[in-house]
Amino acid sequence: MANQPKPYKISIPDESLQDLQQRLALSKFATQLESPEEDPWDFGTPVKEVQRLIEYWKDGFDWRKAEAKLNELPQYQTQIEVDGFGTLDIHYVHQINTNKNAIPLLFSHGWPGSFIEVTKLLPMLKGDDSTPAFHVVAPSLPNFGFSSGVTHRGFCLEQYAEVLHKLMIKLGYDQYVTQGGDWGFWITRTLGLLYPKHCKASHINMVLAKPPRFTDNPWLALRHALLPYNDREKSGRERSQWFEREGYGYNQIQSTRPQTIGAALEDSPVALLAWIYEKLHDWTDSYPWTDDEILTWVSVYWFSAAGPAASVRIYYEAFHAATVKRKSYKELIAYIPHVKLGIAHLPREISVIPCSWAAGLGPVVQQNEHARGGHFAAWEVPEFIIQDLQVMFSKNSSCYGVVSGKDGY
Repeated sequence: MANQPKPYKISIPDESLQDLQQRLALSKFATQLESPEEDPWDFGTPVKEVQRLIEYWKDGFDWRKAEAKLNELPQYQTQIEVDGFGTLDIHYVHQINTNKNAIPLLFSHGWPGSFIEVTKLLPMLKGDDSTPAFHVVAPSLPNFGFSSGVTHRGFCLEQYAEVLHKLMIKLGYDQYVTQGGDWGFWITRTLGLLYPKHCKASHINMVLAKPPRFTDNPWLALRHALLPYNDREKSGRERSQWFEREGYGYNQIQSTRPQTIGAALEDSPVALLAWIYEKLHDWTDSYPWTDDEILTWVSVYWFSAAGPAASVRIYYEAFHAATVKRKSYKELIAYIPHVKLGIAHLPREISVIPCSWAAGLGPVVQQNEHARGGHFAAWEVPEFIIQDLQVMFSKNSSCYGVVSGKDGY
């Protein structure tokens, strides 16, 4: 039947590979400010790192090998009608569990991540006699990866949530749970706000919240006022302050002038590599990135259906959007009822907040403070995300059976 999901394989045309090779061969590199006392990363991605990776991208990296590896994932494409924006082709990974009680789990990536972040989670989400089983759906968000791009203004968090919700409904999952970080945090929040009868529980690994106020939650506010920060929370505040002071420039640019930086990202693989690699380095907990990993991540953006410039528009659109159910983008960190919430705290996340702050996000059923990990948790420390999900939906948890007729075993 027309418009039904169909299997999808990534197949980048040879002409696109040749175009990339030509651009890499003509690369120009900036000069580097040198100071023996300073970390070269203080200025951004070091020139020597960019040169080394560009040379490997040109002469050593095998995209066809990476493409074949990605094509081992169970990928599909289908069309989703979006109110006011027409029909979009949506690419997604869909691991269907043989367990009839498996819980539908929607995984949402952010920027500069992609659908490939779910890769390491998939084997561990199949479940067994003692752990819950999940059906897993991990889309390329519109404007990312191998989903359609949108060239009309106004495609905001509400529309991203609409696409993901309609995808789950189309796949037969009337009720589901979600997992997300980065923009996946915001989209998860929006799904819970707009579709609480369908989105039954969420697990997040980027945590944004404000200090509790006495007018909203006097108990949490009193706890926050009287109890000192623990060591994790103290170092976390330092980490968050560093990010706000030294690491937030990209956000200011992408949320105000995405077309300007988009011109560089669209035209230059050097610019794209430097722009993304800085985040892979700065936002992780000393994760030992291999060159092949870095270039696979960056290549997914370079070869994306809408082009790399499209991905940064989400910042502008979210920041300038009208409200979602009378809540602005920034107010999506307010309390959202009806959707049970699990929270993973990672020490090298770009926002590290006290548990008392996070408790104000909704009906929290679980908060775990992990010993290591950063922004790309599903890729860096997948075992912690799995551990959280297994406990959150175990037989002894308050989320057991949260999806009607699905106990996960």
